Amino acid sequence: MEPVTKQTLRRDPREFTPGFKTEIIGLRRRGDRTVAQVVADFDLDAGVRTDGLSSTEKAELTALRAENRRPILGSPRRTQLRP
Repeated sequence: MEPVTKQTLRRDPREFTPGFKTEIIGLRRRGDRTVAQVVADFDLDAGVRTDGLSSTEKAELTALRAENRRPILGSPRRTQLRP
């Protein structure tokens, strides 16, 4: 028998339909289950995002927030937000 290693325990990535993702997010947002319960019930990876955003969307949001924190030229306040 082959020894158990991280490599042998690793499973191939799964593809989830948009409907399934919406259902999972809805279960958590309703508040009747914790993230740990949803993860266990659906055999998911605990490292998955819980905010409903893809990694690309999260990176874009982070960049936009950083841009909004930059000072506006000629602004009397250094931290004034852009309109």
